[in-house]
Amino acid sequence: MRIIFFGTPQFSADILSAILSDSEITVTAVVCQQDEPVGRKKILTPPPTKQLALSKNIPVFQPTRLKDEAFLSAIDELKADVAVIVAYGRILPKVLIDRIPKGFVNLHPSLLPKYRGPSPMQAAIAAGDSQTGVSIMTIDEGMDTGPLLAQQSIELTKDETTTSLTQKVVALGAPMLIAALKGYMDGSITPKPQPSEGVSICKLLSRENGKINWTESAATIEQKIRAYTPWPGTWTTWTLNGTETIVKILQAVPAPNAPKTTDIGTPFEFEGKLFCTALNIPLEITKLQPAGGKPMDGSDFARGYLKN
Repeated sequence: MRIIFFGTPQFSADILSAILSDSEITVTAVVCQQDEPVGRKKILTPPPTKQLALSKNIPVFQPTRLKDEAFLSAIDELKADVAVIVAYGRILPKVLIDRIPKGFVNLHPSLLPKYRGPSPMQAAIAAGDSQTGVSIMTIDEGMDTGPLLAQQSIELTKDETTTSLTQKVVALGAPMLIAALKGYMDGSITPKPQPSEGVSICKLLSRENGKINWTESAATIEQKIRAYTPWPGTWTTWTLNGTETIVKILQAVPAPNAPKTTDIGTPFEFEGKLFCTALNIPLEITKLQPAGGKPMDGSDFARGYLKN
């Protein structure tokens, strides 16, 4: 089986790595997003999928326009049987989908049709769901609306983060994708339409989505902290020593037994620990990072920044 792989971040690279280990599949090329500046020094860095592909001497394409004739001609020349897409980051035009004999097969980390869109793992954790899953489907012109090839659920723990969930999705999803791909190609698996009920959409996250709204419940804020680790991160603005300072909140836990202050969103120290009151009860902030500083324990922050 000859495939073209479309994907960009480390999540995609981990799935690609599993595919490359299968002797029945030949990856003819990798298509990914553009190189981007990374870190404080803004060093131009290729996406993880590109780095992996080049290490295996696999051709890489980074088109700025998916309808570009030169790119489409290059796709034709690869003579792939099917394409695989995992977190590529762009909507595919019909002219590209139709170029591949068996179209595109996608791994989506949710139980479709729930959480169609670009941030399904974050959405499930932020909502406080007890489970999510992996769906393997074929691609049509809609956003994650294509027929299903396979689907399995994943239980979410009470301390689940997007980082830990990603690891679960890779462990379950990579072999699922390979098996579904083979079944789809040999005809033993027939695509089935997604259910018409239970449809929901998740959005593309930006840094602003990580701004904490302290008028929400402590449980909702704690879920978002776990969901938005590592991106876009959760943050708030506190006045410290007379200066308004942005602080990243890295870990927190609802603290129903801590004293509740009337100053919602204002940090306070109690018994050597750091708290901040939400709508109903305080949150104990166990790990945070002041602007320009390093991650630190909440108790150290309380001693260093707050007066008793």
